[in-house]
Amino acid sequence: MTVLAERNAASPLLVGVARLWLAAILLLLAAARAARPFALAQGDRWRCLAMGACMAAYQAAYFTAVTLAGIAVVALVAICSAPLVIAALAPWLLGERPAPRVRVALVLGVLGTALLVASPSGPLDPSARLVGGVLLAFAAGLAYALYVLAAKATLRRSAPLPATAATFTIGALLLTPALVWTDAPVSQFARGWPWLLYLGGVATAGAYAIYTVGLRRVPASVAGATTLLEPLTATILGVALFGERLGAAGGAGALLLVTALGLLLTDRG
Repeated sequence: MTVLAERNAASPLLVGVARLWLAAILLLLAAARAARPFALAQGDRWRCLAMGACMAAYQAAYFTAVTLAGIAVVALVAICSAPLVIAALAPWLLGERPAPRVRVALVLGVLGTALLVASPSGPLDPSARLVGGVLLAFAAGLAYALYVLAAKATLRRSAPLPATAATFTIGALLLTPALVWTDAPVSQFARGWPWLLYLGGVATAGAYAIYTVGLRRVPASVAGATTLLEPLTATILGVALFGERLGAAGGAGALLLVTALGLLLTDRG
């Protein structure tokens, strides 16, 4: 997204629509090669519809929030709120109760993310735009949390690949009308198609296919907590590829995130 914005002036909303469509096409092609393509349990079809709506809502809310409150605040609110919502709702919706180590890892992960992502530019101005952006960021975090919870319930009876393919197809269909608010979407896509192809094929289709397979094997709270490693990965790439600097607070945050990962990997609860 950084490269697309700097080199091609790509709209974040266009990126959201493009990545969902590219991921949907690739996932559908992959699912068609399975022994039972597009086989979903009867009760899971409405969950896939809900998951697609959550994915579309996440894209729209997140990217709109960025334009109002800035990427640091929005990333902090959205990324931190999602695993907390998952941990809070999993006992009620899935009958899962996070093990003690998972709870500690969640706390460390949220603190580490806050140190890693929080902007050092000084106090925030509580303007209406900022408040609106924060609320939309919470909405994005909630949408992602509900997606994970619905996906975990779906994977009890349905295979990961057909469920993921259906989800992204529905999400792409629901988000496409948002292109009305995007200037020259066709020319934007033409200018940035190699990067969009990577985002849709690798960072979306591939990533979510792997994530869904893993989600089938671990509690939803663990899967939610591991998403806190996303800002750590982004920070490492930012330092390595874009010359960004990691201060003392960021280094402490990275250490907390690595510690949280260690707790999750050694959990036996």
